[in-house]
Amino acid sequence: MTTTIHRAATRGHADHGWLNSYHSFSFAGYYNPERMHFGALRVLNDDTVAGGMGFGTHPHDNMEIISIPTFGELEHKDNMGNVQVIQEGDVQVMSAGTGIQHAEKNKNSDKEVRFFQIWVFPNKKNVQPRYDQQKFSPEEKSNKLLTVVSPIGSQDGGVQIHQDAWFSLGKLDKDLHLQYALKKTGNGVYAFVIEGEVTIYGEKLGRRDGMGITGTETIEIMADSSTELLLMEIPV
Repeated sequence: MTTTIHRAATRGHADHGWLNSYHSFSFAGYYNPERMHFGALRVLNDDTVAGGMGFGTHPHDNMEIISIPTFGELEHKDNMGNVQVIQEGDVQVMSAGTGIQHAEKNKNSDKEVRFFQIWVFPNKKNVQPRYDQQKFSPEEKSNKLLTVVSPIGSQDGGVQIHQDAWFSLGKLDKDLHLQYALKKTGNGVYAFVIEGEVTIYGEKLGRRDGMGITGTETIEIMADSSTELLLMEIPV
């Protein structure tokens, strides 16, 4: 088994005024050759967008893009005709495939919106672009790891992507111990602490810390406080 720790304070950072963004992996003006990706996980951005501001229309292709809001409301518009608002509890996916144009904006002018923007390399190129979102209640994530992203065609729940990847979210009480069993041999897991503190294989992780884990079939997790955790099982 091999582990890699990415402490929150070591992430790349860009403050554009309207956008305050922390990058777990190289992105835009942040370049770190040792932190280009974790297997198929290419981008994990921790974004805060000021009231009324947003990303203008821009293109993507051949990437699976997942957005997980934690506060406020994010409005999405794309050239497939989708106009949607996502907020805490929602998970959104866009399969960019052959190409898509979209814009994202903070729906509210009087408060910020905070969300995680995650990019995953697809296992198929030039697929038909698609959009989906689902809402998950706090109760569904209480003291367990709920699957919120799974492979296209699987019956594992959540929104689906063109990759043998599974994302799980959990809201864990202090002192809870649980085990995650990987769903595909050879995959790795990137654990990201949204809030709180956990211990994984003797390593204590705090808020916004990340940990890449490879070479194991199960992962032991101990919640050292009330914790919100994101696990991303990814081909490596």
